Amino acid sequence: MDTVQFDINDALKHYMSDPAGIPTPEADGALLDCENDPDSLNDNALVNSILNPIVDAVAENPDAITRSSIFDSLQFLLKYTSSLSAHALSKMFDLITSGLAAEADVIHHDLESDEQELIPHHKQLLEMYGFLLQWTIAAVETKAAEKSSTSAPVRGRGKPKRAPAGDGTWDSSAQLETAMATMCKVLRLKLAKIFVTTSERDTFVGLLTRPVYMILESEQRCKSTSIRMHAFKVLCIAVKHHGHGYAAQISIVQNLTYFEHLSEPMAEFLHILAEQYDYPQLADEILRELSNKEFNSNDTKGPKSVSTFMIRLSELAPRLVIKQVTLLAKQLDSESYTLRCALIEVFGNMLAYLSKSDDRGENHKTQMNAFFDVLEERFLDINPYCRCRTIQVYVKLCELENYKFPKRRQRAAELACRSLEDRSSHVRRNAIKLLATLIRTHPFTALHGAQLARKDWQERLDRVDAELNALKPPVDAPGLDADPANATVDQELLDDATQLESPRKQQEQSQPTEMTDEEKFAAIQKAREEAATSEAIEKLTLTKRYYSEALKFIDVLHEATGTICQLLGSRNKSEVIEAMDYFEIGDAYNIEQNKVGIRRMLRLIWTKGNSDEGKGVQTHLIECYKRLFFEAPDSFSPNDAANYVARNMISLTFGATPAELTSLEQLLSTMMKQGMIPDLVITKLWQVYGVQKREISRKQRRGAIIVLGMLATASPEIVVGEMETMLRTGLGAHGRADLQLAKYTCVALRRINPTGRQIDKAATAKFSRLPNDHAVLVRLAAITEVPTDSKDWYGVAEQAINAIYALSRHPDVLCSEIIRRKTRAVFGRPSSSSPANSRPASRDEAAATAATSPGAPVEPSSDPAAPPTSQPGSSPVKKQSNKDSTVALSQLLFIVGHVAIKQIVHLELCELDFKRRKQEKQDKEKEKAPPGANRSSLGASTSSRRSASATHAKDKSKVEEDPADELDLIGGTTEDDFTEAMAHIRERELLYGPTSLLAHFGPMVSEICANNTTYRDRNLQQAATLCLAKLMCVSSEYCEANLPLLITIMERSPDATVRSNAVIALGDMAVCFNHLIDENTDFLYRRLADPEPMVKRTCLMTLTFLILAGQVKVKGQLGEMAKCLEDEDKRIADLARMFFTELSTKDNAVYNHFVDMFSLLSADERVGEEAFRRIVRFLLGFVEKDKHAKQLAEKLAARLARCETERQWNDVAFALGLLQHKNEDISKLVAEGFKVVQAPA
Repeated sequence: MDTVQFDINDALKHYMSDPAGIPTPEADGALLDCENDPDSLNDNALVNSILNPIVDAVAENPDAITRSSIFDSLQFLLKYTSSLSAHALSKMFDLITSGLAAEADVIHHDLESDEQELIPHHKQLLEMYGFLLQWTIAAVETKAAEKSSTSAPVRGRGKPKRAPAGDGTWDSSAQLETAMATMCKVLRLKLAKIFVTTSERDTFVGLLTRPVYMILESEQRCKSTSIRMHAFKVLCIAVKHHGHGYAAQISIVQNLTYFEHLSEPMAEFLHILAEQYDYPQLADEILRELSNKEFNSNDTKGPKSVSTFMIRLSELAPRLVIKQVTLLAKQLDSESYTLRCALIEVFGNMLAYLSKSDDRGENHKTQMNAFFDVLEERFLDINPYCRCRTIQVYVKLCELENYKFPKRRQRAAELACRSLEDRSSHVRRNAIKLLATLIRTHPFTALHGAQLARKDWQERLDRVDAELNALKPPVDAPGLDADPANATVDQELLDDATQLESPRKQQEQSQPTEMTDEEKFAAIQKAREEAATSEAIEKLTLTKRYYSEALKFIDVLHEATGTICQLLGSRNKSEVIEAMDYFEIGDAYNIEQNKVGIRRMLRLIWTKGNSDEGKGVQTHLIECYKRLFFEAPDSFSPNDAANYVARNMISLTFGATPAELTSLEQLLSTMMKQGMIPDLVITKLWQVYGVQKREISRKQRRGAIIVLGMLATASPEIVVGEMETMLRTGLGAHGRADLQLAKYTCVALRRINPTGRQIDKAATAKFSRLPNDHAVLVRLAAITEVPTDSKDWYGVAEQAINAIYALSRHPDVLCSEIIRRKTRAVFGRPSSSSPANSRPASRDEAAATAATSPGAPVEPSSDPAAPPTSQPGSSPVKKQSNKDSTVALSQLLFIVGHVAIKQIVHLELCELDFKRRKQEKQDKEKEKAPPGANRSSLGASTSSRRSASATHAKDKSKVEEDPADELDLIGGTTEDDFTEAMAHIRERELLYGPTSLLAHFGPMVSEICANNTTYRDRNLQQAATLCLAKLMCVSSEYCEANLPLLITIMERSPDATVRSNAVIALGDMAVCFNHLIDENTDFLYRRLADPEPMVKRTCLMTLTFLILAGQVKVKGQLGEMAKCLEDEDKRIADLARMFFTELSTKDNAVYNHFVDMFSLLSADERVGEEAFRRIVRFLLGFVEKDKHAKQLAEKLAARLARCETERQWNDVAFALGLLQHKNEDISKLVAEGFKVVQAPA
């Protein structure tokens, strides 16, 4: 048989250039017939008929491969692998692998026997098998890649998921592993005896390593640990025993550049090579090469891959990396932030490695310090990702068990505190995380546990200081005589010092006489005492240092807390969640400042939940609060747990602001709806509220009813079942003694019939309104008449009236009665029970008596308080000038104003009710309802509707009409008619009707407000202004008549509260009667310059609402709002920022008004240049479109020529510098500078 003349170099040259072009003249004739039709090779029968004899021949003797026909047939099949079936390819793969394995055994045997003459033959066989194996593996990988992707990739590259198979079942992984195991077998032979020259050996080793690299290039293959380990084994043996190191270095560096998925496997390979094969040189060389590598600025893939490699290697083999770390550090100057990030993490891993090391020498310390210094520098890296990575590395370091370096921790805390003000939200978020980790792992646990309350640590430090001062200082302490504190301490010390002045003389005296035993004993005793004292001093000094360091750390945390509180308002939700976690951790360690943050967190309950992020914040807040306040320790019994939770809930109300209480209400009602608050806790809260036998603090009782009222927003049944308790407690003696308690009891009662946003159909159906003689309403009316001059009365009265309007079937009747009684109390003579002593009171009484006579419902008299009010300023008002009467009059006016506002709301509810019933009637028109249906509810509705207007226009005696008439009434009245009637009642009857009760108070209130010198009591003026404002919201006619008066009060009143109330009132009127207020908005803007911050803040909030809601038109006054950006009061400046941020979202509003704002700010000399620039920079941040920037630049540039002063020119030039206008003419104009032009004489 012909033996093939095989030359490996020639074969490789052909293979590398074009495998399909390799000549195969001796191939089987059946195969040569298929050359023009490769698809026919898909026939397994044909291929098997050729392969089976070859398999048998090779199995018998591996030398059979040298036959031309066999070798060429195999080469031919490999040329057309794309047409072969999976079965055929698998068979060939097995054939070549087993042939190589058999040949390896033969060679091993012959080498052991020292058969020199057979070596050339074996060399040729190895090369032939190696060549075929390389080609086969390439074919397998190519086919696998084709199978896993639609487009055929370059040979040997791709991501095969499965090896190819006609039926899709062949998985070549096992065969690849066998092939690589065979390679290892071959590489373990003494190849140096077979391949004499280095080039021959390298060529052969290349035949085995090339397919291994090809296998690793497939990401899918790399994921298989088994294949990866077999590949590493082949490479390790090649590098260790066959000089493959340099070639491996080139391949690895190339792989890192082109294949991202190989970063970690290559690090793993170098680790195995160094650890198991004791060959660290390759890793050293690669790290050296990478440290000098420069990356193209457009190349992102390379640095990323190298970074991952370095990080993984530093984790697996820190010993290898630490040797080259000085070279790697050069890359810290690299432009690629990815590389810098990697090095930061590498340094962190080095620190982790060193901290675990047993060696604690000087070199170890130097290295640690060097790494820490680099990390601390990187807190200021130019790139936020690098700053983030630095902080993340510190977080990891803090969590190491043996990382205690207190000085470095202190520095880390300070740097993290500084990073809280970073521009990047990612950096801020990680800084919060680092601070939380520093708290969790702090080293100050040795002496007093883990708590970090500053007060306790300060006390400990003070105690140690006192102990140190108490200990006797050493005898030879310098400057002792001069210290005035010791002047009177002890004379002996001074005597000793005198003796010591002549040491020589003392020595001479002591030489001749020896010490007696007593003296020796005394000397030893003294020495011991001194030693003990110095030891105690040393110990105390160390303790003092320990306490001082703990306090320094706590101070940093306190400083950080203020910033983290602000970050709770961040737009980045993950930052907000991190801040919440920080406060929760801080609370566990009892850091005092954290209480502020936990309170501040409450407002996050309002985060808009329309996105997953918003919901995430709300859910996280609830979870935090649940862990902090609603989860009792596991050891508690159910009863103790309920007590614990109830106590915590009550404590949440202590010292809370109204805003915090509103947020707490939302939180608790959300938790209640989600079933997080057990019934037993609610029972405990009622017990605290209603306890009679023993005295408890007012705060606790108040807290209990506040919380119950909040829970009732979600579940009104909580309050309904305990009405008796509330009557007895909050509306009884306790309530009269504590008006705050009465107020919150009224709030809780109001929840029985939720209104507005809290309305719940099921609840309204369940709790029908109460008749006016019901005990609850009687008590509510009575609580408004408690004789007191406390300011708390106003809160009680407000909530009591709210509750009456929420619960009563005819609230207007009951409130009319309250006003009448209060009027009698004010204008009658309180000393006499008989009303006959005073004319006004007697008329009042007569009217009231007539109105309340049996058989008729309460009806407003046409003259209920006429004498005192129809002539405002008549003698009764003037004469009663003592304090009691002004307080009573203030209270009366407050009730009148509040009832007026509530009456409008009541009318609106009646209107809604009518429309709803009308709709229901229309829906049921086709199916006629049975005669008695809906009567009671309709009757209630109509009577309620009529009662609404009866106080002012209708006669109540007609309420009890025939129900059929009511149905006809609803059927025959159109919605427009009804709306018109309601508008007429509001506009003409409430304040101007001939039988209206409120009509008598309108003129009187105007009179009191107008004559503030006559009625100069501050509280009276406050109440009267408030009442005036509320009455003005009722009727546009009254509003128009009194608007000049209100504006004058707002401008000139010396009382900031009155001015604030007037501002809010104008805002309300802008919503009610826009046409009246629109012309007077200038007066509102003027209050932005009010000297009192409270008024300024109120005005800014009011205008923010009106402008953003589109209630007032902006006419160039936004400049006044812009000035607030630089206000001294931070809250005002923050509000202004929020306003402009929101305004910027509305149709380019900032751009549209910028020129007007700029003119106003530039013309105002009170706005300094720096402040002006900060404002303009902030505002121009909202002009994002290039088109807008160009247009603004053109408008501003036109001003340059008209500027009269250099300051004006500078202002315009500054604004132009901030705009991206790209206009050369403008730039040229600015470059020329300000020109002073002198007008001709």
